[in-house]
Amino acid sequence: MNSQTERLLLAGPAGRIEVLRDAPAEGVSPRGAAVIAHPHPLFGGTMDNKVVQTLARAFVQCGWSALRFNFRGVGATEGVHDEGRGEAEDFLAVVQQYAPEGPLALAGFSFGSFVMSQALTSLWPARQIDKLVFVGAAASRFQVAQVPQDLHERTLVIHGEHDDTVPLAAVMDWARPQVLPVTVVPGGSHFFHGQLPLLKSLVVRHLSSAP
Repeated sequence: MNSQTERLLLAGPAGRIEVLRDAPAEGVSPRGAAVIAHPHPLFGGTMDNKVVQTLARAFVQCGWSALRFNFRGVGATEGVHDEGRGEAEDFLAVVQQYAPEGPLALAGFSFGSFVMSQALTSLWPARQIDKLVFVGAAASRFQVAQVPQDLHERTLVIHGEHDDTVPLAAVMDWARPQVLPVTVVPGGSHFFHGQLPLLKSLVVRHLSSAP
């Protein structure tokens, strides 16, 4: 956390949702709100995961407010693990309560990318999405939803070359029918050990680009 981090408890479908909001520097008007989903809670995933924190820092550096939240049964978030269904409902609840209008970005790491993709199908096209970021997309383990064609230029997919949790081939099989580009980090593992600065720089570059 940093000096601009605020801890929130929001109301969700299964009870309270624990959220951390990282704001841009004092005096900087937020460019929009980014909601970030963490990896699988049954394998130790939380909103304090290093990749999730890296995503939050990248968004904040680019002027966004970054909202990380704990999935059901993690930390102070109530409820029990729901295999992505309830977690997507909670993702939408965070959006509806803290970012009901204005520029919106969505991001997810691993299982969180699956949850984010499910939330996206509910939000689009009624809600404009400015940026999408998939990191370590869990395409070999879950039915990660396809990205609408109109959002391809606003989407960044990053995967480690040597990811032994989600093989790169599985992500390519997901991306290929969509003709959706994938940025491969040479030698990268699932958790990008030793490569978090590079991961951050790739996300910052994406957030700084048009559209």
